[in-house]
Amino acid sequence: MSVPEPQPTVLVLTALPLEYDAVRAYVEDRQELVHPNGTRVEHGRLADTAWHVALSELGVGTDRAAALTTQLINWLRPQAVLFVGVAGSLKDDVGIGDVVVGTQVYEIHGGKQTPEGFHLRPTALPGSLALEQAARSAVRDMPGVRAHFMPIATGDVVLADARSEIARFIRENYNGAGAIEMEGFGALQAAHLNGQLNALVVRGIGDRADADKSGADASGSQERAAAQAASVTVALLRKHRPREGSTDSEEEPHRSGRGDGGATYGGDHIDFRGGTFHGPVVGKKVDGRG
Repeated sequence: MSVPEPQPTVLVLTALPLEYDAVRAYVEDRQELVHPNGTRVEHGRLADTAWHVALSELGVGTDRAAALTTQLINWLRPQAVLFVGVAGSLKDDVGIGDVVVGTQVYEIHGGKQTPEGFHLRPTALPGSLALEQAARSAVRDMPGVRAHFMPIATGDVVLADARSEIARFIRENYNGAGAIEMEGFGALQAAHLNGQLNALVVRGIGDRADADKSGADASGSQERAAAQAASVTVALLRKHRPREGSTDSEEEPHRSGRGDGGATYGGDHIDFRGGTFHGPVVGKKVDGRG
């Protein structure tokens, strides 16, 4: 298995070919890498940044996204994870071609069915504040992009009827959500379970999640939405710089190193020279000496 040399990597994930192609257009010097289980990524550079991009098309569905994102995180050890693509609008003021950046992502199917009815058990995960702030800064200089910073709903459902039971369920229980899609929560959960990685969901609006979805798709709205989401993703990465000298695969704690206040530590001794220590010191007897 070939893995790139350690370098600041961002893992950019998509579900659909048109989403993948929209991001791929920005990635230079690409090479394909194949995980032993068969998952493929294209690895390349993002121009005018220090970022290396690992781009993968995962397919549709939140469970699939969670499993494959975990696999890729463990393999490539990225500093950040972004799920990028298209979504349906859940708000009148979130129009086709707009971009929704997920301040948090809801998983909409959690709950318990009892004889008395369905009892909702809401689950939500926040997007990375650092990446969100980079996106807010980036879109100020993008006059052709109308961006919204709000929650996103994830569910294994294609919503094409705004008057359906599931649509009413979302409005009543996840009223803050501005868009609905099928993978974001799974990817975000994988990132959170792998050491609180910076992670964010960026979605372009391709339809209004109503009966006119097919007409919107036929007009090319999905391609335009994917292009808008990709442009915001690239712009935020040009704002958000990688951590220097690290790939986000944090090593286990060193046995010797630098402590708070300038103290060095290692083995069974602590040296406070060059630092200030406040608090008690408990000594250890060695060979009968205190």
